[in-house]
Amino acid sequence: MAKKIAKTNVARLLDAADIKYELVPYEVDEKDLSASHVAEQLGEDVEQVFKTLVLHGDKSGYFVCVVPGDSEVDLKKAAKASGNKKAEMIAQKDLLAVTGYIRGGCCPIGMKKVFPTYIHPTCMDFDEIYVSAGVRGLQLRIDPDRLVSYTQATMTELIAD
Repeated sequence: MAKKIAKTNVARLLDAADIKYELVPYEVDEKDLSASHVAEQLGEDVEQVFKTLVLHGDKSGYFVCVVPGDSEVDLKKAAKASGNKKAEMIAQKDLLAVTGYIRGGCCPIGMKKVFPTYIHPTCMDFDEIYVSAGVRGLQLRIDPDRLVSYTQATMTELIAD
């Protein structure tokens, strides 16, 4: 008998919005929380597994960037997209207090507050993408159009060339 997957807050929010998704479990390696490890566990291309990063801008405050798992966010591009002169990743120790999520379990849906969200346009290269479902060990498979719509994300170039 298949083990029942516990619904996360993210899943409950999507259910309430009548958005189709699938919760996909994977084996967590505490020493390797990388998107490439997650993609390997899922048997998917790392470019289809998106990571959620939280940044702080000098003008706007906190904002969220969702980028392909094998990419690094370009801080200058992220700052420009969000209307800031400068932006930096928030300290890992601040992630839980700001978002309600821990590293490896950060999702653009269901943070403590709604932050401006920016997503890399390559998400549209896929019928479905993966983002964290809000906890380590569980990914959310979702249509990128639905994710962009639900989070009211702006699609923009966020990664280094």
